[in-house]
Formats: sequence, structure tokens, C-alpha cells
Amino acid sequence: MLNRRGFLSSSLAVWAGLALPQGLWAQLASLPTKLPDRSRYESNEDAYWRELRKQFLIPADEVYLNNGTVGSSPAPVLRAIFEAYESCEKLNEVDPEDYPIWGYASWNQFRDPLAAFVGCDRDEIALLRNATEANSYIANGVDLKPGDEVLMTDQEHPGGEMPWQLRAKRYGIVVKKVTLPKPVENPAQVLNLFSDAITPRTRVMFFSHISTFTGVVLPVKELSALARSKGILSAVDGAHAPGMMRLNVHDLGSDFYSSSPHKWLQAPKGSGFLYVRNEVIDRVWNTIATEGWDRSKDPSRTLPAHRQFERAGPVGVARGYPVD
Repeated sequence: MLNRRGFLSSSLAVWAGLALPQGLWAQLASLPTKLPDRSRYESNEDAYWRELRKQFLIPADEVYLNNGTVGSSPAPVLRAIFEAYESCEKLNEVDPEDYPIWGYASWNQFRDPLAAFVGCDRDEIALLRNATEANSYIANGVDLKPGDEVLMTDQEHPGGEMPWQLRAKRYGIVVKKVTLPKPVENPAQVLNLFSDAITPRTRVMFFSHISTFTGVVLPVKELSALARSKGILSAVDGAHAPGMMRLNVHDLGSDFYSSSPHKWLQAPKGSGFLYVRNEVIDRVWNTIATEGWDRSKDPSRTLPAHRQFERAGPVGVARGYPVD
């Protein structure tokens, strides 16, 4: 019978056999140490892209075109991930609360550049795993009564639509859909379709920034303004925006914005965020609860409100480490 000592010994032997030089570390070591300089792009665009192509572990004879599902991370991101796990497993943080795998650290050194990149304040975003998780927080967290309506388009990703459909089946809310023309002719056309579909029961307008089906870019700023003028919450599935277009969530004016930077931005897998406009944060309940979720027990508000969505126990460390 194999005992624990024998199991560990045999496992280590197997891992040793799988290790270098064919292993992932060896492949990563063969990649360039840094991204090509921007000046190369200005002087010779083709040469720049050839150098950038060398940053990825994608086989040289393959062309990958599915960043809309998940992007291949370049060498600097991969190195940051591995270094993060190496540091994490040492468990040598001065403050145990800062152990990344515990999920309770402030992570402001990572939150600050992300907030600057997407155009908001650091305490308005929660670092999550992906847009689906963020959309589920919204759909499950907003107070709705049976018969209340959520208005969305007929081109929503299942990770955006299904949290609302689950809420509808379980609690009796109503999901209504606006049929978008193919192609959409102009922003006014979309705005009018939503405006005509609003009823006195409409409580939320949910729509993609960029549709996963047709790639149409919806007029988020105008739709969010329409919603607010009617006392309706606006929630945007922005899974495809970061890395594909410039983003400023303050300027867009939506109440909620979810995203998955591991797509076009090629961030570590499991990198997502949820933006909640400060004025509506108290209208969203937690879906996952641990210490810190109940702000009524923290009258001094020592814990930023949006951080409550992150406090879900141990998490992967990769999503929160910076790349130079």
C-alpha cells in the first residue's frame, strides 16, 4: 500500500521528470525580457509587430484570433504571475492580512493604476475574476420585486443575460429585450429603441458596451443618461472594451460597469473588475458574504464600500500583480 511518504516521493520524481528544459519556465526564459520600445512602432511598424509577436508562447505557425474569449498573456505578464506565486507561497508577509491568497489585502498598489486606466477612483472598483462574476453581483444585489422589469438587448452574452434570467425564474422579475437592427445605423436608433421599450415597471437597463455577437459599439453615455433621467439603474457589460478602446467610466456615467481584462488587454486569467458609482453603492447587496460585508456595523466606513465585493476568502494571486 502506498503511504504518504511514498506518494510524495513518487510525485516529486514525476515533477522532476516533467521539469526543465522542456517546461514552461524554460519556454518563458527564451522570450524577450521586455516589450519592444514604442519608438520602434513609430519608425517601423512592421518590425515592431514582429518583435511583439515574440512575447507570446503561441506556436509560431499559429495565428490566434479569439481574444474575445481569452487573450494570450505576453512574457512580462507571465513572469509577474510566476513571481507572484513564488512570493505568495513563502508566506512571509509582515502583516498576515496582506497574504494575497487570503483575499483581504487592500491591493491599492494594483487598484490605483487600474482605476487610472479605466477612469475612476480606486475605491469605486472591486477586483473580481471576470465580467460574469461582476454581472452576477449586480443582478443578485439590486433590490427588485416580482414584476419589476430589466430591459436589455437581444445581443447580450450569456454571462450578462443569464444572471438576470436566473433572478427572473427564482424571484419573478421580468426580462425584456430590445431587438437591435443588423447593422445598427446610428446611436439615435438604439436610444429610441430603448426609450420606446421603457415602462413604469422598468428598474434596470442592462446592455453591452461592445456586443459579443456583432461587435457593435452601443452609445453607453447616452443610454446611461436616458436611464438616469427616468430613475432607472444602468448596468454595462464592458467585457470587450479594455484593451480595445479608450475607457473612462466616469465620463460614460453608468451606475455599474463590469469587465474582463484577460480578454483584449491580455491580463492574467481571472482578472475582472466591477465598477459601482458611489451614489448607488448602498443599493447593492453582497452575493458572497464574510467579515466586512455589513457597512451598518462600520459607521466610520473604514473599509471602502466596494471592497466588500472582494472579501470572499482565498483567491488566486495572479490577477493583482503589476507589470512594468
